[in-house]
Amino acid sequence: MSLKKLPRPVKSFLLPVIQIFAKTHLKNYAELNFWYEKWEQENHKLSNAHYEKIFLAMAGEKDTSFLDGKIIADFGCGPRGSLCWAKSASKRIGIDVLADKYEKFEISKHNIEYIKNTEKLIPLPSDYVDILFTLNAIDHVSNFDITCKEIVRIIKLGGELIGSFNLNEPKSASEPQTLTEKITQEELLQYFDIILYRIKPQGPNGDYYHYFFDDSNPVLLPGDPKYLWVRAKKK
Repeated sequence: MSLKKLPRPVKSFLLPVIQIFAKTHLKNYAELNFWYEKWEQENHKLSNAHYEKIFLAMAGEKDTSFLDGKIIADFGCGPRGSLCWAKSASKRIGIDVLADKYEKFEISKHNIEYIKNTEKLIPLPSDYVDILFTLNAIDHVSNFDITCKEIVRIIKLGGELIGSFNLNEPKSASEPQTLTEKITQEELLQYFDIILYRIKPQGPNGDYYHYFFDDSNPVLLPGDPKYLWVRAKKK
């Protein structure tokens, strides 16, 4: 039956549901297609060696000793094996809405527990994770406020959030959020005590985090796309 032929009350109920389903399907398709393209470009072996340098820099650490014996997770991890480097952790968890679609990318070789979240639930106990990383992933969620509450819920009291956030970037099929400092503070960071807080512009020639690794301080204009790197402890 065509939607047009349904009674108005039924259409009023179904239309928002259909729209949400369509947006979610389009977003997931765009993200999975991105990884398929990378898989082909990298000769069927997704690299992950770069994560150690980036995650340690986000944390402001020189080595991995701060992870010793900790339960750590990466929200929006993708299929590369973003936590393979963190061998001293007691448990490594990759959280991704497409985790059940990633077996093609040989994630079983990573010695990481991959779990599938939804837009409304991360299937982990409350106060469970010692350190949660996230690398430019939260702008990919549709329900930003709900996702932030779930992130806060699963981190232990005194546990840490170490993250990179894309600010002022336009929305797209796979990134339905345009984050700002204000939104990030109101929805997420207000529940944490800040340890490190750094903002830099996007680096040149695809080297996106370049300015976090040198001493230059390029001029940032209001509204320019930029990255926020935060390390914070849950209150």
